[in-house]
Amino acid sequence: MRRRTLALAIACAVSVIAVPNAAAAPTVVPAQAAAGWLARQLVDGDHMVTEFDGVSYPDHGLTIDVVLALAASGTGNGHGAAALNWLARPENLGSYIGTDGDAYAGATAKTALAVQVRGGNPAAFGGVDLIAQLRSLQAPSGRFSDVSAWGDYSNTITQSLAVVTLSRTAAGAPTQAVDYLVAAQCADGGYPVALGQPTCVSDTDATGFAVQALVAARRPVHTAVNWLVGRQQPGGGVAAGPGTGTPNANSTALALQAFQVGGRPLPGLRARGFLLNLRVTCAGPVTDRGAIAYDASGFVTATAARATPEAVVALRGRPLATLSSAGSTSAVPTLAC
Repeated sequence: MRRRTLALAIACAVSVIAVPNAAAAPTVVPAQAAAGWLARQLVDGDHMVTEFDGVSYPDHGLTIDVVLALAASGTGNGHGAAALNWLARPENLGSYIGTDGDAYAGATAKTALAVQVRGGNPAAFGGVDLIAQLRSLQAPSGRFSDVSAWGDYSNTITQSLAVVTLSRTAAGAPTQAVDYLVAAQCADGGYPVALGQPTCVSDTDATGFAVQALVAARRPVHTAVNWLVGRQQPGGGVAAGPGTGTPNANSTALALQAFQVGGRPLPGLRARGFLLNLRVTCAGPVTDRGAIAYDASGFVTATAARATPEAVVALRGRPLATLSSAGSTSAVPTLAC
């Protein structure tokens, strides 16, 4: 999906402008300090960018990740609102969820989720009924798929986000969609990224998302959570893919969320400890303090910008099915040193 977004993004360079820190507030809460760092990474105070071949492009998906993280932290409310307004602009919304006959299930579900979290109406966002568009992308089998000349990028994470998003509506998630996700489970208990493949290969990130979706739909997750527990490494971290590589913050955060909703507190505590060990503390550069590095190899701003949002949501223990920005303050915290 990220590759497709880059291909469709507006081909113009975007300069990064420092976000004013007028509402800064020192905090010792790791997730809030991390959220404050994220808010200060927003270009023009309302969106994230990613670089490709030396050129910066708007990154809609990462912008939504920041919106979710700010909501989970209960801070940066003004930045969250500004980011959602940016997403609602027709030129931004269309390039992400699809336009002119194209429609992307994962992007539609993720955008609708962000609107729900912010207390908005996903049936009327930027002139689009996101819920209707998402439901229109469900096949009779229950699978949500993209409709596009660029190809179908849908996968288990797409299916999971769709189930979570629709579970938050009055009608709930369609039974066929939930059944399709249940049936995608591999024999070892995990879930694959790619759907409908001859060989089912479990993936830690896909399993983390699937567990949250199934809990939201009130389906059993015991075997999937057990598989994730089995992938946790001695230091508490979880690696991407089959879980045998170097543990990272993104995969660990998704596993932590699965442990939380799946009722596994001890693996959750170990995962939490791993994430906290990746924080940039008061010993680090002022501009990086509070952020969470991707892995133990060292801090890199670009990868930390992707690791920190998921880590914030996990550290705050806010499931996607119930996440809300209600009661958030406009403070943009800094790490108290």
